[in-house]
Amino acid sequence: MSTSFTVENRILQEKDRRPHCIACGSAHSLPFLQTSDRFHGDDKIFFLRRCQNCSHVWLENPPTPRELGRYYGPLYDRFISRAAEHSPGRWERRKKSISVYKSSGALLDLGCGSGSFLEAMKNDGWKLSGIEMSEDAAGAARNRTGANVFSGDILSATFPDGTFDVITCFDVLEHVYDPRKVLSKVSDWLKPGGVFYTLVPNIDSGEARFFESCWYGLELPRHLSHFCPDSLRRLAESAGLTEISLETNRNSALDYSLRYVNTEILSRFGISRRPLAEAGDPTFIWKALRMGLRWSVYQLLYRTTALAGAGESIHAFFQKTAKP
Repeated sequence: MSTSFTVENRILQEKDRRPHCIACGSAHSLPFLQTSDRFHGDDKIFFLRRCQNCSHVWLENPPTPRELGRYYGPLYDRFISRAAEHSPGRWERRKKSISVYKSSGALLDLGCGSGSFLEAMKNDGWKLSGIEMSEDAAGAARNRTGANVFSGDILSATFPDGTFDVITCFDVLEHVYDPRKVLSKVSDWLKPGGVFYTLVPNIDSGEARFFESCWYGLELPRHLSHFCPDSLRRLAESAGLTEISLETNRNSALDYSLRYVNTEILSRFGISRRPLAEAGDPTFIWKALRMGLRWSVYQLLYRTTALAGAGESIHAFFQKTAKP
């Protein structure tokens, strides 16, 4: 099931090499896990390290921004868009979560894509802004919502300090090279009393522990950081943000993790399988079979992984302390 390496061997090999944690800066870390880009079926092996100080996990020697582009591409975009179509109610749930703390004001969405979340917030008393790497997606967001959308990297955006009442960051923070600098920017951009709402995968979840290198949530090398509640909390606090709510929720990806397990087992027998990136729409027969599995095997695994750890997604609100 796992391509995890022997930690002791790498400790011996790297006893004089201790890369600094990209979340807290500590020089004390250990090899954590190794695996490939299972989504695209790429053979290159990537290595993760875990900080002994804050428990943050990060990708060691990640591809450069120029190199990283090839690990995204049209197949990845199509897959993510198709997945989003199956969860139309997620924006309403997130709007409801925000309403507990803020009901109107200036809102910035980091990694806004083509603007689907901003569109959900439109006409509710919000002044909307976004940041999106893709110029095409940023243009679509502007046309769709009328929001002020900056096209480019988060750290290159030039919003004035103290501009926003709410900043959201859904499934984006794990993709950035320097989360400390991004959180520092967030803190600068928030008004005193403003809130930061973020969702990230949980590296200490039950499914992550159960599936190890076959856990879908690893998403190497697209995910450069892997958070647990403690590391996210400490990172936010280092940027001057105070936790007001942090919980883990179930966001199971059993289908995909099990597919990775199956693909690895078949490869050991010399049998290749089309990677997930190239998988077409499921046939009627497979849909029926999958439904049966979900009511039997999947239910058992779902309960088993719940015993192994917390939920797969961290949902957290942090606040910039108001000046006295």
